[in-house]
Amino acid sequence: MLSDLFSPSVQHSLDLAGIFVFAISGALLAVRKNFDVFGMAVLAEVTALGGGLLRDLIIGAVPPAAFTDLGYFLTPLVATVIVFFLHPEVERITKAVNVFDAAGLGLFCVAGTVKAYTYGLGLTFAATLGLATAVGGGVLRDILAHEVPSLLRWDRDLYAVPAMVGATMAALLLRFDALNVSTSMLSAATAFVLRLLAMHYNWRAPRAWHRRSAATEDAAAG
Repeated sequence: MLSDLFSPSVQHSLDLAGIFVFAISGALLAVRKNFDVFGMAVLAEVTALGGGLLRDLIIGAVPPAAFTDLGYFLTPLVATVIVFFLHPEVERITKAVNVFDAAGLGLFCVAGTVKAYTYGLGLTFAATLGLATAVGGGVLRDILAHEVPSLLRWDRDLYAVPAMVGATMAALLLRFDALNVSTSMLSAATAFVLRLLAMHYNWRAPRAWHRRSAATEDAAAG
């Protein structure tokens, strides 16, 4: 079904673009954690490929795409080299990297949903795997770096919610047989815009109603 929406070359280019920006974020976190070049490469690979790898293993798409396409494996290494030599410059354009990361989030949540549905999952579980495709690599990255995953922290801007919206839109379009190039890109764009708005306006998910904890944001971040 993915090949029905996009030509193989376009689909491959979109995948590599998403992988690259996710890998940049992983390598930058490794620099902040003072990891060596091997640690940088590991975090870049895990961040870029972790979500898709998890999805493919669950749906039985084996061997996973990450192990059958050399470009998927090499792209995070290219990102690692760039960050290794130019990380001060890359840090200065973090906002631009975040914009591309948001674009990757939108593309991956839709592509993951469609691929999971193609392999026989129901719409609810397909959307769930679409979400996992988009955010799974970031969760693994944070765990390896001894960080509380960003999507679990109340002091971070919404990340999983935009991906959830995009994946749900894709699932509903599949349900009503309305998924095509335009509507799939609309789903990805919706997740992208929601993520940008969350970053701009510092939107955060609500915490427990009438919670008793008086912990401050600084304490939670620590």
